[in-house]
Amino acid sequence: MVRSSYTNPRETYETNIMGTVNLLDAVRSLEKTCVIINVTSDKCYDNKEFNKSHIEEDRLGGYDPYSSSKGCSELITSAFRNSYFEATNHEITLASARAGNVIGGGDWAKDRLIPDIIEAITQDKELKIRSPNAVRPWQYVLEPLNGYILLAEKMWSDRKKFAQAWNFGPNEENKPVSWIIEEISKIYGKKSNVILDTSKNHFESKILKLNCSKSKTKLGWMPKIDLKKGLEMTIEWYKEYEKQSDMRKVSEKQIDYFNSI
Repeated sequence: MVRSSYTNPRETYETNIMGTVNLLDAVRSLEKTCVIINVTSDKCYDNKEFNKSHIEEDRLGGYDPYSSSKGCSELITSAFRNSYFEATNHEITLASARAGNVIGGGDWAKDRLIPDIIEAITQDKELKIRSPNAVRPWQYVLEPLNGYILLAEKMWSDRKKFAQAWNFGPNEENKPVSWIIEEISKIYGKKSNVILDTSKNHFESKILKLNCSKSKTKLGWMPKIDLKKGLEMTIEWYKEYEKQSDMRKVSEKQIDYFNSI
């Protein structure tokens, strides 16, 4: 997480940089045909907040330890691909994926908007929000997962052609945090008590957008559901969890619905 990376920069860099190196170095000597997709983050870009949607060729960077370490992971991926996996007779195919802000059931991570909203509504707690006007490329969790699977299939069948970086995000449905809070309140039928967190917070980007035209045109990938439907499915999951439903069945039902579209 971005905020925890400020607290634990060493762990963040060790995980995202050396973790990538260790994995790819181990795979380098593998004598089997395989594809690798390194899922990094949409935070890997050198985001100047010009209200521009980032394309895959944009400069990598990152202000905070989390974002910069993801940019480093992308550079490492590119270096290993160029140095070891580019040969036409090599059996390893390597790509990277950069997804937007993911929503969906089963997310319990700290300092994540959806879990914080759910906790505030269900436990009548105050909802502390740092940046209500921050804009993010929100998308339902099955959208990028569908993209990763499609990418892996393409890489397996056509090898080097798809060994690149790929963005997976919504159809320009970039909404501020305040809109997400209001929409969930409508879906849930209950408002949360929102208060602005005025304590000193570390820097976080105010706007982030992804251009996913490459994935749409070259992979044939397209988002299936809009943000409102994604939020409805997310809230449905948490409501079923509250009722102590069989969450495997609930999750499989949502996956079946997504696949049927």
